[in-house]
Amino acid sequence: MNTDDPIKGYHIKRLSVNNLHDLEKLHTVVYGAIPPANFYFMKYNTAYTGVEYIGFIAYNNEDLPIGYYGVIPCFIKFDDRIVLAAQSADTMTHPQFRFKGLFVELSNITFQLCRDNDIQLLFGFPNQNSLPGAINKLGWHMTDRMDCFIIQTGAFSWYRLFNKLLLLKSLYADYQQRILKKHLKLQHGIANSAFNDGYAGVYRDQHYFNYKCYTHSQVIKIGNATLWVKIGREFLIGDILVNAHNFENVMNKLKKLARKLGISELHFHTSPGTTLHTLFSNRFTAIPSFHALFQDFEGGVPINKIKFTSADIDTF
Repeated sequence: MNTDDPIKGYHIKRLSVNNLHDLEKLHTVVYGAIPPANFYFMKYNTAYTGVEYIGFIAYNNEDLPIGYYGVIPCFIKFDDRIVLAAQSADTMTHPQFRFKGLFVELSNITFQLCRDNDIQLLFGFPNQNSLPGAINKLGWHMTDRMDCFIIQTGAFSWYRLFNKLLLLKSLYADYQQRILKKHLKLQHGIANSAFNDGYAGVYRDQHYFNYKCYTHSQVIKIGNATLWVKIGREFLIGDILVNAHNFENVMNKLKKLARKLGISELHFHTSPGTTLHTLFSNRFTAIPSFHALFQDFEGGVPINKIKFTSADIDTF
C-alpha cells in the first residue's frame, strides 16, 4: 500500500526491508536516542512465521517519517491447535504531527493488513494513556490485567552509576556475566509456563527463540528451576519453570544472585489464574500492570484462555 493525500499533507507506505531505516530516524526524534544497530531489522524479521513487515509508515511531503504503527507476527497455541497471531508493537508519532489522527489511521490499515495475511488474532499491552483510545476508538477487547511483582533484593543498584560511563558500563557488564556464568544454560528461551496450567499462550519453539535473540535475554538455572531472564536496570524474570515446593528456596537464591550482580529489584509480570501468579501473590504484593487487549479477526477464538508472562512482551 502506498497512499498519497495532498489534503492531509502526508502519504503512507507499508513497512519493508527498504524503509526499515526510516524507523530508526523516527525513533531518534521521538525518543531522543539512536536505537541499537539493526534493532528494527531483527525485530521485524519474522520470516519464520511466513509473514513479515506488518505495519505502515507515514511520511510528510518532504518524505520525512512522521508516524508508524506495526505488529509482530507469532503463533498462539490452544491445546493442540496453533494459530497465526501478532503482537501490537511499536507506535511512534513525530512530536510535530501528534493529535492529527495518524495513530488511528495507521492502526486501522494495519488491522486490515493482518486480515489480508490470515493473521487470526492480535494482542497488545497498552499503557494507561493509550488504553481508553484503544478500547473506545479502535475496538480492542480486554480479557484481564497482568500483575507485576517487585521484589527488593537489599542491594545497592550499581546500574545507574555505571551506565553513565562507557568504560565502567562495559566492565560492569563483564562482571555480571562472570557471576552468571555458572548459572547459564546454552539455550535461548524456555517453554511457556501457561501450558502447564491448561491455558493458551505464545507458542515458543526453536524458531521463536532464534528470533527473540535480538533482545539479549538469557536462560539460567537456579536449583531445580529454569528461568528466562533479562538483566538491566532491574532483574526482569520473563518466565519460570519451577516446582511449587521449591519456589521459596529458588526466590531466596535468586535474590542472593541479584545482590551479587548489584541489582536492587527483581521484576515479574504475569496473568492472574496461573500457578506462577498464585506462588508470587502468596509471598509478594501484586501491583496492577499491563492490560491484555485483543483484536479477534476470525471470531470464535477463545481469547479468555490466553495467559501471558513478562517474556511475551515485545520489549523482553
